[in-house]
Amino acid sequence: MMPRGLRRLVHLVLFCPMSKGLQSRLPALKVKYLLLAWLGILVASWVLYMQYASYSELCRGHVCHMVICDHYRRGIISGSSCKALCEERSLTLQRCMSTSSTHQVYSGLWKDRPVVIKCGLEEPLKGDGAPDSVLRQEMTLFDKPTRGTSMDEFREMLLSFLKSNLGEQPSLTTLVGRVITLADVNKDRKVSLAEAKSVWALLQINEFLLMVALQEKEHTLKLLGFCGDLYVTERVGHSSLYRLEVPSYLQALVPEALSSSLNQWLAPAWPRRARITIGLLEFIEEVFHGAYGSFLMCDASPRHVGYNFRYDCKMADLRSVVSEMAVRSFLRGRRCETNADCTFGRDCTATCDRLVKQCNTEVVQPNLAKVCVMLQDYLVSGAPQDLRIDLEKQLRTCVTLSGLASQMEVHHSLVLNNLKTLLWKTISNTQYS
Repeated sequence: MMPRGLRRLVHLVLFCPMSKGLQSRLPALKVKYLLLAWLGILVASWVLYMQYASYSELCRGHVCHMVICDHYRRGIISGSSCKALCEERSLTLQRCMSTSSTHQVYSGLWKDRPVVIKCGLEEPLKGDGAPDSVLRQEMTLFDKPTRGTSMDEFREMLLSFLKSNLGEQPSLTTLVGRVITLADVNKDRKVSLAEAKSVWALLQINEFLLMVALQEKEHTLKLLGFCGDLYVTERVGHSSLYRLEVPSYLQALVPEALSSSLNQWLAPAWPRRARITIGLLEFIEEVFHGAYGSFLMCDASPRHVGYNFRYDCKMADLRSVVSEMAVRSFLRGRRCETNADCTFGRDCTATCDRLVKQCNTEVVQPNLAKVCVMLQDYLVSGAPQDLRIDLEKQLRTCVTLSGLASQMEVHHSLVLNNLKTLLWKTISNTQYS
């Protein structure tokens, strides 16, 4: 019980300064604030529940670790990271960064070096989700090549696979040699069955294939190791162009204008944004007509473009960058009613031939136009005043690029070079270059 004297003091402090009118409204004020408090508790509880639900659905790294290490101990798979992951425990998963339950992404440490660890999983199981069921599902990943396959047959398997995914390119034999070298983990100039199974499963992952094909390119993340179909890459300081990402379950509550304003406020200084943009344009050049064919960005999202502490552009997620050959294969013979039916990924769209109700096989909007749409807000905001008019004009020209790639190659290169030159002239001979 509170002493009587103390109760009187509290009463004097709380109620005596109030006017009679305010005292008469006190019950209504109490109800109002009580309702607001309850509303706040409900919203906070809902956010915490959604956070927990999305985490438990999206973050299944423990399952990935269990599956990979079980296959490794049984001798089914191999890889340069297996010992560190399953025996030494010097490769550890830390913060979950997954956006899909079937594609696990974690930040981690490998001998105190910051890395990113990626691993594919089947859809979450319905009914019984026992570990044995998961292992049986994952076994199908490593069913090729079979025992008795010779090295010559494995080379032919690789060459045939690369041709079907990248098209007839004169340099494919070089890429086959690169894959064989990568698979030979113990450097004995032989590829064991476990090594072959692992690299074959990895090649089915579009991002891994691109990382191997573009490994010497400046703006592609470096591949550091793998184990089965789990692979490890370097980690960049910023894995997205924008720092603030509103979770999907909060997007209805947070206005897009507010998140856009906050991102512009949190963005690096404009010259540093120009430097990141120059790197992104160089990546567009690299994949337009490279040694292994052309690649299309089928989801030009700020979430896929990262940068390091020097503000060099690094493509943090290559899953939506797909070979032109693969997109054409998807579109060929596909039935359609509208152009929307001829879309690969989110925004690789071809036209629909409504006479025969089939998709044409060439994507209309090039990579550069999609990237320029993304850059309009990112680059124009905060740009130097004497540059803004010219920059807006070039970005408008860039956004309207369309037409078949075979007919617009020169125009594409001209627009890209003009934009890159404009940005470089502005920041060259400064601390930001």
